[in-house]
Amino acid sequence: MALRVSYLNLRILLLLSLIAIASAKVFFEERFDDGWESRWAKSDWKSEDKLAGEWNYISGKWNGDANDKGIQTSDDYRFYAISAEYQEFSNKDKTLVFQFSVKHEQKLDCGGGYMKLLSGDVDQMKFGGDTPYSIMFGPDICGYSTKKVHAILTYNDTNHLIKKDVPCETDQLTHVYTFILLPDSTYSILIDNVEKQSGSLYSDWDLLPPKKIKDPEAKKPEDWDDKEFTPDPEDKKPEGYDDIPKEIPDPDAKKPEDWDDEEDDLSII
Repeated sequence: MALRVSYLNLRILLLLSLIAIASAKVFFEERFDDGWESRWAKSDWKSEDKLAGEWNYISGKWNGDANDKGIQTSDDYRFYAISAEYQEFSNKDKTLVFQFSVKHEQKLDCGGGYMKLLSGDVDQMKFGGDTPYSIMFGPDICGYSTKKVHAILTYNDTNHLIKKDVPCETDQLTHVYTFILLPDSTYSILIDNVEKQSGSLYSDWDLLPPKKIKDPEAKKPEDWDDKEFTPDPEDKKPEGYDDIPKEIPDPDAKKPEDWDDEEDDLSII
């Protein structure tokens, strides 16, 4: 999990699961109860630059249960990175659900509360913005122009951003973000269990190269004709074409019952 923030108070719950047709296997779940620090490693990212923030363990300003706590960023304009290990898994032929809850307790100026699903060997103490990942997902807010949900997939060592717009929530309440990847190469993004975006992985991310690529060396032939249509010099009117009347009377047409010859009749002046 990596957080780029310039705001106060962030609360997180991570749930990662693989769902089969009849049952689900949870590969990682964190409720941030007692002992959570033994499961998570705080990175030294940005420590040398004195830009690393400290985590608070707190229930937040507004809560239904003071004992229901989460982790929270402490200072503005700081960088936060923390990670936890999970067992190796494969989502081949299965549905992958990546879900967490986040609360921004103050009005954001610029900050991100996204999470990353890492793959391979990771030095957790050096985990930071450049650490390779498989999925990056979550809200990102910066000024008036950026208020969206990041949904980035890594394929062939390239990070691919979703091409569709997925607006994020901007209030100070808790919201649950869910990213579902299905075995038929489709996906769904939900906020508070309401679908906000869905479609095909292949059409909404540039995971595959385009079917056609423009040839930068291609040039028009010197004798190329740009006219869309070319007159046929051999074309002729059918015989009797000029004798065809513009309008043909309908032999079955009848006057309506309420027709008034004086008011409704057409006259040509």
